[in-house]
Order: sequence, then C-alpha cells, then structure tokens
Amino acid sequence: MYVARIGFTPVKGGRHRTHGSAMLTPAGPVGDRVFCLVDATVDRCLRTVENPTLLQASAAWDGTVLSVELPAGSVTGEPRPTGEVREVDYWGRTAALEVVAGPWAAAYTEHLGREVVLARSDPGEVVYGGAVTLVTTGSLRRLADEVGEPVDAARFRATFEIDADAGTEDGWVGRRVRVGAAEVRVRGLVPRCAVIDLDPTTGVRDRSLLGTLAGRRRFGVEIPFGVDAEVTVPGRVATGDRAEVVPG
Repeated sequence: MYVARIGFTPVKGGRHRTHGSAMLTPAGPVGDRVFCLVDATVDRCLRTVENPTLLQASAAWDGTVLSVELPAGSVTGEPRPTGEVREVDYWGRTAALEVVAGPWAAAYTEHLGREVVLARSDPGEVVYGGAVTLVTTGSLRRLADEVGEPVDAARFRATFEIDADAGTEDGWVGRRVRVGAAEVRVRGLVPRCAVIDLDPTTGVRDRSLLGTLAGRRRFGVEIPFGVDAEVTVPGRVATGDRAEVVPG
C-alpha cells in the first residue's frame, strides 16, 4: 500500500486541495482547518452541506500569508489577530475562535450573500471526529463502478487516499497504520452526509453517492465510507510514501 493523495484546506468548508506532503502533528496536518467562517448574526461555524458554494473558494496558507481564490477574484494578506474571541456553535458543541482582520470577511460575505467573519481556531478545534481520515482507491473505484461515473476522492475530503483494495480500511478499525514517517490509530468508520453528492469544485449537486452507499452500507442512521484516526506518532508524510498496518 502507498499514499496516493494528501488533501486538506486551511479554511474549513472550502475546496479540498491536493498537497504533495504534510507534517502530521497530534492535531492533524499542519495547515489543516486553521481558519473557519462564522455566521456573524448567530455565531455559528459555517457548514459546507448548508453552504455548498464554499467549495468554489480555494485557499492556500503558508503559515503567514492566506490567499483565497473566489469567483469574483483573489484576496491575499496576513491575517491579523483582533483579540475578539467568539464562542460559536460547531455541530452542537461550543468552540472558542478568534476573529481575524483582513479582506476575507468582506469577500466571503459578498460571495455567500450573508454576513460572515473569518476566525482562527486552535489546532483540532473545528474538526469533526478524528484528526485525520483515510479512504482507499479500491473503495473509490468500487463506488465509481456502482454509479457508472468516475468519483473524485476530493468529494470525501479525506486526509489520505491509500492505494489499497476495496473495503480494506474497514479492517483497520482499532489498528495502527504507518503512513510515511507518521503513525495513526484508526478509531472507526466515518459517517457521511450529502456533501459527497456535491461537485468538489463548484458545489453543484451532481451525484447520488450517498443514496448508492445507503443501499449497501447503512448502519442504523449512519452511512459510512472511509475511516478516521488519531495521530500516535507525528511525522512527515508525502505522496507515494508506503502505508502499512502495524503488526500487533
């Protein structure tokens, strides 16, 4: 097995970008979901499933400069801390986020048609489930065969796409998996929502993947695909690195 793709985004909910490598820390990849957008009227973290046009925004973050490409143009700068901390709702729990100053709030507000602010989060603060998620090329190919069309791995927004046979990842639950110089412990299956039916670059609903998965992988109310994991050994991971289940 090997790492076929690494993906994440610095602005939660935005387009999932492919990266050649990533440094894994206990909180996940460095640069993953550093920022999020907050509905300024109700103090709620924006969700892609409710705001699909977030996928039209592609962001890059080098640790200092944040660049966001939107349909109306690009906005770039250094996010400045404001000292304003908001306690916002994130999937039913409270997350403390610091609003940052810069051109992004106005640009996203225009794009989304609703007032939002850009806020910075502590590592892992706006992460649902495990710090990283994994899917396999085999499971993606099987799903593509079932729907009769190619399935872009970015739809599932997984940290790592692993080249392995279909269904292999289900057997990783409770096991440790070494990826590159890092190691993760797989916690469980990842329940999916309607985001996987959205085109990962336009946000347009153009597939019925959730319904297809529900036909063979429904566990109660959950429809899983892929697995999530916690980082047990930090380290760098690059595309093409070996992936293997740790014995024992």
